[in-house]
Amino acid sequence: MVARLEIQKTYKIFIGGQFPRTESGRCYPLNNKQGEVIANICLSSRKDFRNAVVAARAAFGGWSARSAFNRSQILYRIAEMLEGRKEQFILELIIQGSTIKLAQEEVNLSIDRLVYYAGWCDKYQALFSSVNPVASSHFNFSVPEPTGVVAIIAPEESSLLGLVTAIAPVISGGNACVVLASESKPLCAVSFAEVLNTSDLPGGVVNIITGKSDELHSHFSSHMDVNALTYYRKNKAEQKLIKENASLNVKRIHIYENLDLTSDKAQSPYMIFDDQEVKTTWHPIENIGSAKTGY
Repeated sequence: MVARLEIQKTYKIFIGGQFPRTESGRCYPLNNKQGEVIANICLSSRKDFRNAVVAARAAFGGWSARSAFNRSQILYRIAEMLEGRKEQFILELIIQGSTIKLAQEEVNLSIDRLVYYAGWCDKYQALFSSVNPVASSHFNFSVPEPTGVVAIIAPEESSLLGLVTAIAPVISGGNACVVLASESKPLCAVSFAEVLNTSDLPGGVVNIITGKSDELHSHFSSHMDVNALTYYRKNKAEQKLIKENASLNVKRIHIYENLDLTSDKAQSPYMIFDDQEVKTTWHPIENIGSAKTGY
């Protein structure tokens, strides 16, 4: 009897709800601790990033217009889907060097983190909104609104939990995002994209690419249609260039270089608020029927 050859998974990138190969055709080998090649990973280019930003911008309007409760339902659905595929993610974490116990803990924490942000979707506005005292005869309200397209350079040391920690607060607040996954531990990122694609999340809200931060961080920070950038790594040179490039269109920059992903500090409604813009509205108290609302 002829021995059967197993079909090896092809790890692609995730843009606009689809799984294209990188436009350059480049890839890099991913090795395990024994030096054996366990996968070939797409080496994304500037063009891939630009395509992802276009997809994110196209998806932003519809996603931000959804009710907060509906976004909450979708994040909870993503958690359900991840729960149903726990064994696959645990195996991928083990392949990348994790122990069984740590892999189980990472997957469970990732699921719980999605549920946490699902709960905050329809509550963070109540926390951060305000009625402001003014001296004139006006009502004055301040309300947080999503900023737009957020670029994310996810933690390098974490395959799944870092990715979920980076994505969940961004999309729960109504933003769309483009994420660079861990270079050394990218397997769970592509599998998580499959979870997103089979949930109710609209295509383009989350776009995940793989590759090298030293090739892509300058494009993440200089692209003029990116409104904010979140950086989870410790490279000081990259941080410096990102801050300089962000001035080109006054991007919001948030750097979490020493965040303990397993701690409660890695989840907070304030991480949703990081990528919100506060809009203030003035409304005359008298003649409300004929008054106009302005920003």
